[in-house]
Amino acid sequence: MSSQSASSHSRYVPGFHFLTYAVVAAALFIAIILMVHRGVSHETVFYLLTAIGMGLLTFYVRQFSVRNQDRIIRAEENFRSYRLTGKMLDPRLRRSQVIALRFAGDEEFVSLSQQAADENLSAAQIKAVIKKWRADHHRI
Repeated sequence: MSSQSASSHSRYVPGFHFLTYAVVAAALFIAIILMVHRGVSHETVFYLLTAIGMGLLTFYVRQFSVRNQDRIIRAEENFRSYRLTGKMLDPRLRRSQVIALRFAGDEEFVSLSQQAADENLSAAQIKAVIKKWRADHHRI
């Protein structure tokens, strides 16, 4: 696996992130054009509803999987906090902060999580101050 850093940890799956969205956008565009040229009919309404349904399905499939990954990360980081400190994560930490903290090594996790809670650091600020990056090759 390639090394990760704050500037290179984003991951894209071209078939999903680019091709699928392009196909859905094209289907919606074609459905609208057909409706304009052929008028409103059962057929054109069906095409439009199908394209909208594909778009919603694509959007929600991604949202549901990301939310599930976020829940898993929170559980993992809560366990890591408990393992390192004997306490659960500070409840003031937002989801985005916990997700950013997962990239911090154990050596700096405790102090950085306290700093993030006390100073309300953004996810980008947390990632920027991490000295020893802990890669995550599993999240998409």
